[in-house]
Amino acid sequence: MTDAWLDMPTIDMASPMAGFPAHRQFVLVRLNEQGLLYAFTSTQDPNIRFLVAPPEPFFPDYAPEIENDVLAALNTKDADRLLVMVVITAGVEETSANLLAPIIVDRDSRRAMQVILQDSGLPVRAIMRRMA
Repeated sequence: MTDAWLDMPTIDMASPMAGFPAHRQFVLVRLNEQGLLYAFTSTQDPNIRFLVAPPEPFFPDYAPEIENDVLAALNTKDADRLLVMVVITAGVEETSANLLAPIIVDRDSRRAMQVILQDSGLPVRAIMRRMA
């Protein structure tokens, strides 16, 4: 991996991701030309990274409801400025997305947090298939 990610805008976590309390700053590194896959990479340790994707190409009906406390934690006033990314688990047989706990990024403040969508009934492992 090159150090090109050092020039990317830093995303500050409003609260750390579960299991990674020391990692509070990340960058989104695009992994393909289409912008479908990204590495959500820790600036403290580039070996800590999560494969993420925007949900729309795979789950066009996915529209998580973001609670007001999340909007406040992200210092956002406009929910339309939020970027939603789902964490991907790539497997040999199939690839799945965690629809229950997306990463929400405010495009303006560049603050983010992983949100657990309580009582949503959404799956942790939704099989990914590109829709278009």
